This record gives sequence, C-alpha cells and structure tokens, in this order.
Amino acid sequence: MDQQIESNTLGMWVFLVTEVMFFSGLFLLYIIYRAAYYQEFAEASHHLDIYLGTTNTVVLLCSSLSMALAVRSVQLGQRKAAVGLLLVTLVLGTTFLGIKGFEYFHKYEEHLIPGSGFIYEGEANPHFAQLFFVLYFVMTGFHALHMIIGAGVIIYFMVRIWQGAFPPENYVPVEMLGLYWHFVDIVWVFLFPLLYLIGRH
Repeated sequence: MDQQIESNTLGMWVFLVTEVMFFSGLFLLYIIYRAAYYQEFAEASHHLDIYLGTTNTVVLLCSSLSMALAVRSVQLGQRKAAVGLLLVTLVLGTTFLGIKGFEYFHKYEEHLIPGSGFIYEGEANPHFAQLFFVLYFVMTGFHALHMIIGAGVIIYFMVRIWQGAFPPENYVPVEMLGLYWHFVDIVWVFLFPLLYLIGRH
C-alpha cells in the first residue's frame, strides 16, 4: 500500500511538472509577443473586464481555502465536513467558469473572437490586436479546461468520500486532488496580471 501511495504521489508530481512546463511555454510566448507589440497588446487588454477578472481571482482564492480545509477534514476523519467543503469548492469553481463564460460571450458580442468575424475598432493594428485575443482565449481556455476536469474529479471524490472511502490513513489521493486544484488556481494568479493588469495605466 505504501509503495502504491508513493508511486501515485510521484506520478502526480510528474504530471504537475509537465503542466507547469506547458503553461510556462504559453506564458513565455505571450511575454515575447507582448514585448514585440506592447502598444497593441496594451490597448487590446483594455477590452478585458478587470472587475470580472478580479472577482474570479477572489473566487479561486476562496476555492483554494475550501479545498485545503477539505483535505484537512479527510485527514481528521470528518467525512461530512470534507464532502461539504468539496461542495463549496465545486460551487466556487463553477462560479468561476460561469463568470468566464459570461466574459467570453461579451467578447463574442463585441466581435472580438479571433477569426473571420473579428472586428477591432481601436487605434492599434487589428492583426496584432487579434493576436492578443488569440493568446487570451488559448491561455484562459486551457485553464478553463483544467477547471472543468478538476470539477469532475471533485464530484467523484465527493461521492467516494460519502461512501466511506479515503479514511484518515488513506488521505493521500484527496491530497493529490488538492495539489491539482491549487496548481490550477496558481496558473490563474499568473494569468490575471499578465492579461488584465499589465499596461492598463
């Protein structure tokens, strides 16, 4: 059992390292293009809703807290509390996705979805403004996909914990779920200033 736990833990850390490398590559690509087309990217970023972005940041930070408390509840054998806290985490994660979906829809209404229907009326070169939104949708889209996967896994763990799985001596799988969720939250902590804050003065 201990060997299996160690193997699963190592597997999760390897997975997280590959995810860090993936998102780091996206961040680096964005930073390079932002440096090359600073004025265009700065102007295009003003079309993002900083209030929705800030709200989503607070929502995810709260979800990290509820996830940490859920893991602690499993360690203490508090099954009902763990399920309740995972439910809170799920609701917060769903709230984040709902806000992000609303933000996407607003970009659709403004014709800022990259492609043939893209219309940009600012002073910046529309091709470089469109590049900003390509990177915006790619980075936030992959992040949202990771959120959806995490939400699905949370539902699975809620059911299993309610059924009596994962007693205090076998809390590691829940801890791995917590690590994944915290990682997804940290990705957003980097995305938020990169996309919403830099160059807004």
